[in-house]
Amino acid sequence: MTDAHTTPHIAEQAGTLLLGGDLRVHRLGFGAMRIVGEGVWGPPRDRDEALAVLRRTVELGIDFIDTADSYGPQISEQLIKEALYPYPEGLVIGTKAGFARTGPAQWHKLGRPEYLKQQVELSLRNLGVERIDLMQLHRIDPEVPLADQLGALVELQREGKIRHIGLSEVSVDELSAARAITPIASVQNRYAPSFRQSEDVLEQCEKDGIAFLPWAPVDRGEMAAPTSPLDSIAAEHGISPVQLALAWLLHRSPVMLPIPGTSRVAHLEENTAAATVRLSEDEVERIGRFLS
Repeated sequence: MTDAHTTPHIAEQAGTLLLGGDLRVHRLGFGAMRIVGEGVWGPPRDRDEALAVLRRTVELGIDFIDTADSYGPQISEQLIKEALYPYPEGLVIGTKAGFARTGPAQWHKLGRPEYLKQQVELSLRNLGVERIDLMQLHRIDPEVPLADQLGALVELQREGKIRHIGLSEVSVDELSAARAITPIASVQNRYAPSFRQSEDVLEQCEKDGIAFLPWAPVDRGEMAAPTSPLDSIAAEHGISPVQLALAWLLHRSPVMLPIPGTSRVAHLEENTAAATVRLSEDEVERIGRFLS
């Protein structure tokens, strides 16, 4: 396997997909949730390392960064701007709105149109951009009609402040209902080799050419544990279980865009090196059966 530490733009080896039909990105992105404090709250423990992670991200050829207004809150977006602005050509930043935060590890769905519009304006300012490439509804608020929630984003899209609209944590029926209101460029659901409850959503995204962004793609670190169920298979390739999990995702579907996150440069380089791992169809099937 190629060494990410010595190989520039290694993420390019993951291949590409078209996000929203017009933004070509490499199929291995970066999730910027972990660059903030514990409980996804407050500043990072090591600010210099967080900034170094972001700068190393683009050096490795990663050209899609996923964040959210609620990470920090706002701090993740602000760090991205501090580390990378003016942004390199071709870098796509996706963010999200739809949660209110009241403290560490506290998340409250909030989809009132006026709140979503306010948060988009804050994201524009925090990221230092005039238009957000991908704005995802972080969660559907059951207390607010879906048409009103997406309608707020569509209105901002018409004003030129949003390029593409996406969703997070939705079912096939919710995806269908959303697409009846506006085109959907992406779906971000929890998905990992050992957590595949969104298999039907992934299959629908693949059928319709919608990017699927799995969050917690190594199942909250389970794949990195010494007792990882992927350990023996990973050893056959001379790689870590985390790298094997990410490689499996890349092989699982052409619309898959994993966004592993980390607060350390060393872990970022390890994750990105998964772009070079090549699995046979039999191995992909074997891993899928093993973890089902």
